[in-house]
Amino acid sequence: MPYVDGFVLPVWKKNVQAYRRLSLAAGKVWKEHGALEYRECVADQLTIPDEHGKKVSPFPHLLRLKPGETVFFSWIVYRSRAHRDQVNAKVMKDPRMAKMTGPMPFDMKRMAYGGFKVVVDL
Repeated sequence: MPYVDGFVLPVWKKNVQAYRRLSLAAGKVWKEHGALEYRECVADQLTIPDEHGKKVSPFPHLLRLKPGETVFFSWIVYRSRAHRDQVNAKVMKDPRMAKMTGPMPFDMKRMAYGGFKVVVDL
């Protein structure tokens, strides 16, 4: 089964295009080193009704979203956890990644991320 690195992070709305440019550059590096998929999604609907009709906002709550921020939900797919480790080792050594340092267009301290085993793949 595939393995997925998943990310949820706050991005200032004024920085969405800068984050998109950064993601396009980083995604190319990940794909060139073997990632199967690289996806970056910006929030379109952050409040949903619960079973009582009350609006809830789980992502904004999780990230302590501030006024003027939005949410990105992102993932990278690999063949396996071992494949992820191999790809990430190559990515971290790639000189193009060193050029992507500096002020990030998002708050890294509030980013949630982790590695996930796929249990259903339809």
